Amino acid sequence: MKRSGGTELQKRLAGEHAADAVSDGDVVGLGTGSTAAAAIRALGRRVDSGLDVRAIPTSYQSRALARETGIPLTSLDEATPDVAIDGADQIAGLDRPTPPVLIKGGGAAHTSEKLVDSAADRFLVVADPTKLTDRLDAAVPIAVLPDAVPVLERRLSALGGDPTLRAAERKDGPVVTDNGNLVIDCAFGPIDDPGSLATELSGFPGVVEHGLFVGLADGVYVGTDDGVNTYRP
Repeated sequence: MKRSGGTELQKRLAGEHAADAVSDGDVVGLGTGSTAAAAIRALGRRVDSGLDVRAIPTSYQSRALARETGIPLTSLDEATPDVAIDGADQIAGLDRPTPPVLIKGGGAAHTSEKLVDSAADRFLVVADPTKLTDRLDAAVPIAVLPDAVPVLERRLSALGGDPTLRAAERKDGPVVTDNGNLVIDCAFGPIDDPGSLATELSGFPGVVEHGLFVGLADGVYVGTDDGVNTYRP
């Protein structure tokens, strides 16, 4: 189900709120996407004012923006993130005591995002209200080995999904991720049990990573026209 994006104000407020949660000396995972970009810009302003942090980017885009805003960079080889800040394409379960469930991967960076987000001591999600839903129902992005595409398309169909190889824009052929993988967007309709589906997808040979983030988020900041709503499981 396609949803229109939120306003720049909503994204900026959510990003600034998350950037304010970063402490001096932290190593910060930097997510990908428009709301994560707002957080990176806000963090860059804090660095310019004297905040001492290092950042681990999750994509070419987040790396370039961090450099542009003056945030020093490091890597998982050298440091473990204290906090990760990232966006989401859909968020469900904010009304429950358990961590919310997310779909990510609209920017095809979910493999690196999940690696960094899961390694962090705290994973903070930034979003606008259009990303909230009662039940996940967006297509799940799945990063796959190129040779595995035909086999996985058959297996995903047998699982009840409707797989589509993601096509690149303004070039012929499919999207190729920063890690050299292809992306299958698989629509399952409303997802009643994201945890079980995540386990099944992870078990398919050829799947590098999928966009279901289950049990990872430690907090969600939703920017609105009037401020920021904070959710903690």
